[in-house]
Amino acid sequence: MKRITFSAILIIAAVVAVLGGRAVSAEDKYTLQVPGGLAFSEFRGYEGWSVIAISENGGQIAVIMGNPAMIDAYNEGVPGNGKPFPDGAKMAKIHWIPKKQETYPGQPTVPGTQHDVDFMVKDSKRFADSGGWGYAEFEYNAASETFRPGNLNDEPPQANDAKCGYACHTIVQTKDYVFTEYGHR
Repeated sequence: MKRITFSAILIIAAVVAVLGGRAVSAEDKYTLQVPGGLAFSEFRGYEGWSVIAISENGGQIAVIMGNPAMIDAYNEGVPGNGKPFPDGAKMAKIHWIPKKQETYPGQPTVPGTQHDVDFMVKDSKRFADSGGWGYAEFEYNAASETFRPGNLNDEPPQANDAKCGYACHTIVQTKDYVFTEYGHR
């Protein structure tokens, strides 16, 4: 009986250690920050935001989501109505390497391994010199289940600051620097 109790305690301790380690690992992303700019923690809860659109680009699939301020602005007609997105509007774009579900009807392409997550926040005072938007890109490492700020060695290269997306987004300046159109529902 003592041997079974001792074994049970060891098994429980091991399970707690593994689960505790995963919890710490999952929380680590909220300590990350792009130098001179956005912190991952500024986007806490992004996983539950409403979907704006989906996309496929460069061999990756993505879902683009917005916080309530972003969704409200889209519903009011921004940017097509000529108004800018309000300060506090946020977007998250999660990229995955696609995989085909061979055993499902129609063999759909679905998200596979996560590649990265990109963030944008409208803060016209904080980011006045980048169209009012701050940007961040965090690369995901599936083996360690961790994120890190993007850098110049990534594809596409990231300047590794809060203005990393500004250069690309200038071509949609008339749409308040936002590429993504709100998908019809």
